Amino acid sequence: MSAAAIPKAELHVHLEGTADPALISRIARRNFIELPGGMLANEHEFDWSDFLHFLQTYDLAASVIRTPEDYRDVTFEYLAGCAQEGAIYVELIASPDHATAVGLSDEEHFDAIARGIDDARERFGIEARIIATCLRNRGVEGAEEVARRVVAAAHPYVVGFNMAGDEAGFPPEPFARAFAIAADGGLGCTVHAGEHAGPESVRGAMGLPGITRISHGVRAIEDPSLVEEIAERGLVLEVCPGSNIALGVYPSFEEHPLPALHAAGVRVTLGSDDPPYFATSIGREYDIAGARMGFGDGELVDMTRTALDAAFADDALKADLLARL
Repeated sequence: MSAAAIPKAELHVHLEGTADPALISRIARRNFIELPGGMLANEHEFDWSDFLHFLQTYDLAASVIRTPEDYRDVTFEYLAGCAQEGAIYVELIASPDHATAVGLSDEEHFDAIARGIDDARERFGIEARIIATCLRNRGVEGAEEVARRVVAAAHPYVVGFNMAGDEAGFPPEPFARAFAIAADGGLGCTVHAGEHAGPESVRGAMGLPGITRISHGVRAIEDPSLVEEIAERGLVLEVCPGSNIALGVYPSFEEHPLPALHAAGVRVTLGSDDPPYFATSIGREYDIAGARMGFGDGELVDMTRTALDAAFADDALKADLLARL
């Protein structure tokens, strides 16, 4: 079996970060707005140099996505591309803060994404759900506000809660109340950790209420006892090798810790994070895991199964997706 033929599932991709320069430019023309200065290196590439600069560029591109139709199109186009690469399920990380910044209500935001999901399902058979994320850069109160809003919205497609942003500048522990609100509200919980900060960030994330997954988590490899604890707890790491290499977390795919984490018994999945920024896709992540990281076809199928097991979707949907394997 080739990697292209393997059914794929993705738990870690930022919705605003799926829109490539061509789509962002098209949306800008439709909205009669100029592209933000400094956003593009050229017609086909975003301009960024390091992680914090990437976050700034990401915000510029997201500021162009302004209407419900924009969000519907970004969702549909990404899921269409995933389906063509063999993906059957995607959890899209969506930011209420970015939508609020352009004047959309949570209802408008989530309903627009849901329309994109529905249209992609009807056209391509792919399924998707939404993970709402707070931005740690906005502080503890901002995170708790987002958690309360998402729980209150009770959108049927919003199944999880995450926290993204400047991990090194904003450790996870002070955000425990935001995750308690989300978990008590019935949302699955995951959090960015162990990417641009070390094992201490992962340990802090593991102590947050409701956590069953860690977004990235790869730098846990620096602490063998932590790796053992992650494996014992059955926590799932949403690993994004292409993102890690592009952002300089590791120098090459051959030196990436995904194989070592897997060998240590850690449950791992593959994600593309922000694909046009890092010249990747979910299909490419599976290809690289097979061709350059030593994973066989059976192990790649097992990663898909792990992703579906760990998905925050309802049990009936998960059972249906698992049957498709």
